[in-house]
Amino acid sequence: MSFTQPLFTTDRRSSTHSDERATEEDALLGDQQKKSQIGQTRGAFWREFGLFVWAALATAAVIVLGVLFQHQSATRDNNTKPAGKRNLIFMVSDGMGPASLSLTRSFRQYRDSLPIDDILVLDQHFIGSSRTRSSSSLVTDSAAGATAFSCGKKSYNGAISILPDHTPCGTVLEAAKKAGYMTGLVVTTSITDATPACFASHANLRTEEDLIAQQEIGDHPLGRVLDLMLGGGRCHFLPNNSSGGCRADDLDLTDLAQKKYNWTYIDSRRQYDDITSSGDTIKLPLMGLFADRDIPFEIDRRNMTNIYPSLDEMARTALKALEVATQDSDKGFFLMIEGSRIDHAGHWNDPAAQVNEVLAYDKAFASVVEFLERSSDDGVLVATSDHETGGLAVARQLNEDYPEYLWYPEVLDRVSHSGEYLTKQLYSHLHSKSSETKDELRKYILEELVEKGLGISDASEEEIQLFIDKPLGALYFFAGMVSRRAQIGWSTHGHSAVDVNIYGTAGSQDLRGNNENTDIGKFLRHFLEVDVDEVTKELVEASKPSIRTNNDASWLVF
Repeated sequence: MSFTQPLFTTDRRSSTHSDERATEEDALLGDQQKKSQIGQTRGAFWREFGLFVWAALATAAVIVLGVLFQHQSATRDNNTKPAGKRNLIFMVSDGMGPASLSLTRSFRQYRDSLPIDDILVLDQHFIGSSRTRSSSSLVTDSAAGATAFSCGKKSYNGAISILPDHTPCGTVLEAAKKAGYMTGLVVTTSITDATPACFASHANLRTEEDLIAQQEIGDHPLGRVLDLMLGGGRCHFLPNNSSGGCRADDLDLTDLAQKKYNWTYIDSRRQYDDITSSGDTIKLPLMGLFADRDIPFEIDRRNMTNIYPSLDEMARTALKALEVATQDSDKGFFLMIEGSRIDHAGHWNDPAAQVNEVLAYDKAFASVVEFLERSSDDGVLVATSDHETGGLAVARQLNEDYPEYLWYPEVLDRVSHSGEYLTKQLYSHLHSKSSETKDELRKYILEELVEKGLGISDASEEEIQLFIDKPLGALYFFAGMVSRRAQIGWSTHGHSAVDVNIYGTAGSQDLRGNNENTDIGKFLRHFLEVDVDEVTKELVEASKPSIRTNNDASWLVF
């Protein structure tokens, strides 16, 4: 290469020389090369055409397969209910938010020395979440929340299956009973409390528990809609002139239930054990009311098992009784089970009571899952919360310094009683020891309640003095002492607007993702294939005469 040539030139001849050489070659090869070039051109064309056709067919095949898969998925989601006999168990964890699960899971891992990947049975069945607002507020109460489940409709806070225009809405339980299903309620609070009430009664306000009790036994436009009730709340079934009665009238609903509506009534652990351990078929309808009001928190009840059955025990009893009762029927049963007192632990901001309530609920949930797995009948379990209570935070900043990233489950593990139980002990002591000196009272509170009951050995004089100066606040003081030491935070003694979790077994996949709480109510009626709207029409018709006069139906108010 000459040094005068540009750096990137080559020794190739120009295009003019190339053309001349090509002409010479054509003359030498003649027609043979021309034919070869024509053949190559045609071959290239057909290869390209074949590739195009193959690509088009492949694309079409992918589209067709995608449409078929989407159709099959939609068909599967739209046919989550079985064709024949079926059972539906709906569980409500009143007041349990996502933070409650985190709190309880970590507590259990600490208490039982479990690995960090050990989870609750609930965790294994998580499928979605629910938005909880009512028609009257962004923050719902249990009544409006349960109305969304039972009726599939929004209503105002305090409404017991009553709509904002104060007309009744039919419930899935009432429609199930009308369609031939057996029905039941199992709770750990009063059976007349908001959640159970919304499935089997109607009232303008949740405080009308006397009226709710009457409807639950069968004094209802549809007649008796319940076959089984297990829980607390005995006082609303007993007359005001009897021991333990809290009704505003002298009606004895326990007697009326047995004589007029054929209920079997039990009110003690001994009677409960008799009917559950005999091996005989449990006679329905069965009403078991084991406490004047609420069954104690699980953290306390576990030391009183000779008095109160657990949520898990009552759930298993209900499942067995309803299964036997429907064994020769082409219909199954609908059962609502509520872990009622998770909510109360949130209201009191009591973390030790809370984790034990969630664990008791998880145990009952596991029993339902086991029942469905062994049952020869098709069935589905759906579980959710009506709302979150307490604004629970699994961490807490105690001072102005930058917060520590931790909380202490061992603090909860040392607690042997709820703040509710210890408050009752304090009040009983104050009543019986009216002549006691302040020093004696201080010693009792410190040693018997705080050290033994809460497992706290570093209580300050100021903390103990609060109980003496303001005994009416004792419930919150006990819980606060535990929360601060465990570094657990709370934002309210009421409810919050946070979304809550949904859990389910196979067949509940329509509730995957984020749902309105009314979607859960719609799923329940869809699964059972019952006509809730027809029940609503019947209830509205029954209320018309009274609505014309005073806007209230005689069966809705006293």
